[in-house]
Amino acid sequence: MVAALLLTGLSGWSLGASAQPDPLPSWNDGKSKQAIVDFVAKVTREGGPDFVKPAERIATFDNDGTLWAEQPVYFQVQFAFDEVKRLAVQNPDWKTKEPFRSVLARDLKGLAASGEKGLLQIMAATHTGMTTDQFAAAVANWLASARHPSKQRRYDEMVYQPQLELLAYLRTNGFKTFIVSGGGVEFMRVFAEKAYGIPPEQVIGSTGVVKFRIGGDGRPELFKDSKVEFVDDGPGKPVGINRFIGRRPILAFGNSDGDLQMLQYTAAGSGARLALIVHHTDAEREWAYDRTSKIGKLDKALDEAKAKGWTVVDMKTDWKTVFPASK
Repeated sequence: MVAALLLTGLSGWSLGASAQPDPLPSWNDGKSKQAIVDFVAKVTREGGPDFVKPAERIATFDNDGTLWAEQPVYFQVQFAFDEVKRLAVQNPDWKTKEPFRSVLARDLKGLAASGEKGLLQIMAATHTGMTTDQFAAAVANWLASARHPSKQRRYDEMVYQPQLELLAYLRTNGFKTFIVSGGGVEFMRVFAEKAYGIPPEQVIGSTGVVKFRIGGDGRPELFKDSKVEFVDDGPGKPVGINRFIGRRPILAFGNSDGDLQMLQYTAAGSGARLALIVHHTDAEREWAYDRTSKIGKLDKALDEAKAKGWTVVDMKTDWKTVFPASK
């Protein structure tokens, strides 16, 4: 009997002492993963010199190129192009009117010739002149039907599996996770909670003017105006963080020069800080680009990361997998 009890006790002790599951299984063991795990451990260790109270555990993430892919064009721009095609029936003059003609004819040279002015016209035609509910429905319908041209995935399945694990790992350890992106805030809010577990009130992005009015049916509504209100990119990111969060992050994750100021602002705070950059180096599983890319250019931020000792995540070597399994 004694022997049986002893064996039972030892068996229970053995099971209890088994290793905990890896919270970041899609990350290869290495400097990047270790930097994340070590940082989380020290800021959550009560009584330790680097302990940070849960209320101050703010983590900010860029979206395009950091949480989901951004090639061959930013996905919100692709949405705008697809909306031009959908709305062309209601706007027959677009067949001969630039820049819409170029979009409908898939004339890349013509579209490039229209420049920034043309892109702003396309964005205005597809993002404004409607209620916020109408816009959200258009985005949701597009996400449900559109597919990435080369990966043949839904765009909301072009998210990065390692980053989903990191977001969950941070939240498990008392962090509050935010998106801070140059993308349109109302575009991202449609999918952010389902895709990343980040609720709409924790999404910060570029905004246009929105006005309150009473609709034709007598119900209150918010109408999207064509005027730009706030651009949450580059130096606008720390401004947006200050305006909408009110706390300096202790962790920030980006992938391009548009994230440089957010990373600088985060790293400059007192106490333990972690600034991370995704370096797109995997041409086989995703895309390889950095200093000369027109989308997600990573040049000055890469130099500063090396100079300041920030963590540069090499997609090819640090991530076991890139995208989640298809649903």
